[in-house]
This record gives sequence, structure tokens and C-alpha cells, in this order.
Amino acid sequence: MRYILNKVAFFVVALWAALTINFILPRLMPGNPAMAMFAKFGGQLNPQALHALELEFGFSKQPMILQYLTYLKNMAEFHWGLSYTYYPTPVKTVIFHSLPWTIGLVGISTLFAVLIGTGFGIYIAWRRGGFLDNTLPVTTMFLQAMPYFWTATILLYVFAFVLHWFPLGHAYATTVTPGWNLPFIMSVLYHSVLPAVTIFLGSVSGWIVGMRNNMINTLGEDYVVFAEAKGVSSWRLMTQYAARNAILPQVTSFALAMGLIVSGSILTEEVFSYPGIGFQLTNAVLSQDLPLIQAAFLIIAVSVLVVNLLVDILYSRLDPRVRTGGGVQ
Repeated sequence: MRYILNKVAFFVVALWAALTINFILPRLMPGNPAMAMFAKFGGQLNPQALHALELEFGFSKQPMILQYLTYLKNMAEFHWGLSYTYYPTPVKTVIFHSLPWTIGLVGISTLFAVLIGTGFGIYIAWRRGGFLDNTLPVTTMFLQAMPYFWTATILLYVFAFVLHWFPLGHAYATTVTPGWNLPFIMSVLYHSVLPAVTIFLGSVSGWIVGMRNNMINTLGEDYVVFAEAKGVSSWRLMTQYAARNAILPQVTSFALAMGLIVSGSILTEEVFSYPGIGFQLTNAVLSQDLPLIQAAFLIIAVSVLVVNLLVDILYSRLDPRVRTGGGVQ
């Protein structure tokens, strides 16, 4: 219980720090969003309208502490202001419309990379020295070493532009009606193939190599050697004795990967014009949309903190030594 309370306390402090930094940084930058909107309107706004925009975007003449308290209240109520890229659309509307696309694309791609990479890592470690062990890690590491945007561009050019097997971009065809209907779902799956393959190829190597190394270290442990000497079957030895313990470090890596899902694969989403958080964040930076940038970074920070808290708690259940700081209970 003390371990969990310490983790919760750290989560609260880290969340407060993220909120505070998110409040301070935009106010250290010159100008404010209201002036940017003023420029978009060609300087035709009257002083009263400009002041109303400043209040709407959270910039006022109040003391900083009052602004900070108002900001915390607005964050808790999901009142994140207006996006002036999509003005007058609220930022939370832009975020909540983009978030499912990123979670669906990056989340499923990452999950497949974890499951397939971990499975292959277990197998090639068990059959170390074989053909797959000598070729698969090198091949996947070569693919992972290529920049995301380069892999995405090659796939887009070959399979979409030259062969016309897949669409050039976007999340679904404009001819289908969004909703829970078969044509829309099939169109979404069809449009997601190339972005998903890009993310998969860029991440699967780490799971293969990491699990392989963990397995090889675990296979040299005394309890594995003893179980093998007792005549335990190969399948049980590989799964219940070696893989079960070797997979623990993968849990931490999986937590980091899950936490970063919300940030999206920015370059991949940009290449394929996929309407996720990464795509919106890129557009927000290019157009200096501070409210949207602020909300996107807040969502990313909170998601990373929440996932890591959950995995710390889960890890303490999987390995009791974490709670006791060393010795096995």
C-alpha cells in the first residue's frame, strides 16, 4: 500500500508540474492569440472585440495568480478556449474529434508490433543461432533505422501513387457517410493500411530484439537449467519458466509505448494527411495556434502520466520485489 501511495503522490506532483508549465510557457511568448486573430481580420476589430478575444483566450490584466487559478478551473472543466485555426470551434472539439483516429491507428499498430515482436523474440531466442535469429533482427533493425517519413513516403509512392493499391491519404473516402456502417468501416480500414504498416515497421524491431535479449538472459538462470534437467517439456520451459519472467521488462516498455500513443505518429500522420492528434499538432504549430498546442501537449502529458501510474501498480503485482525494494518475499 505504501508503494502505491508513493506512486499516486508522484503522479499528483507530476500532473501539477505539467499543468503549471503548460500555463507558464504561452505567457512567456511574445504577443497573444488575440493579436493573431486581430491580424487575421485585417486589423478591423474594435478595442472591445479585441479585449473580448483576449479574455476568451485566457489573457487578461488580472494578477498572475488569479489567471493561474482560473486556468486550473478551466482545465478541470475541459474549457480549453477556442482554436483560432478553426475559429470559433472550441479546442476540446478539435481534440476529441482527432483523438479516436490516433488511438485507433497508433494503438492498434503498436499492439500488433508488441504481440508479434514479443512472439518472434521468444521464438528466435529459444532457437538462437538459427536462420531467423541471424536474419530477422538485422532486417527489422534496418527498417527501424529508416526515418518514419521516409518509410511512409516510399510506401505512399509505390503502393498508392504507382500501383494504385491504396489511397494517397486521409482517413476515409469522401463518398461514404461517417457512422457505424459497413462502407464507412471498410473505408477506414482500407485507408489505414499504409499508415499502420509504417508504424509497425518502425517499432517491431525494438520488441523483437528486447524480448530476445531478455529471453537469452533468463535461459541462463539456475531455475531454468534445473527445470530442464528435471525433464520439463520444451514448450512449458519456454513459456512458463523463461518467457513468463523475461517478459517483465517488456511491460515497462509497453507502458511507455501506450503513453505515447496519444501523441500520435506525427510524421506518419502528416505524410498521409491522417486527421489524428499528430496532424492537428503540426498544423497548430505552423499556424501558431497556441490554445490547440497547449491542449494537445496537456493531453499527451496526462496520458503518459496516467499510463505509467497504472503500469507501476501492475508491475508491483507482477514482481513483488518492486514493492519491497529488492529481496523476494
